[in-house]
Amino acid sequence: MKRSPLLSGLTYSTVVTLVGTLLASLLMLATDLSESSWLRTTLFIHGLSLLIGGFVTGKRCESRGWYHGGLLGLVYTLIVWMIGFLAYDSGLTQELLILSGIVLVMGALGGMIGVNVKK
Repeated sequence: MKRSPLLSGLTYSTVVTLVGTLLASLLMLATDLSESSWLRTTLFIHGLSLLIGGFVTGKRCESRGWYHGGLLGLVYTLIVWMIGFLAYDSGLTQELLILSGIVLVMGALGGMIGVNVKK
């Protein structure tokens, strides 16, 4: 049974996000890092996770990697927004718009790389 490229990329992105968030939290707990650097750290973790997820999506779909990776970024952004809205009653913020731009670009880039990697 062949899994959907988008679902595979979303799974990888979620795992990388969870592991990255856990490591960043442990690092902040163990050191004197301030919470003001948390936004940059969060954006880096999301960008890296979408680059990896886009790569997986592009490799599995074998064509139009930018499209599938960008679609992955869009779905990921909607999931992050829904979690923020339902759990914290947060609306559309500037940080979410920045995150949206980063994940769309990183997902598309990962998809392009994934399509062009030799098997």
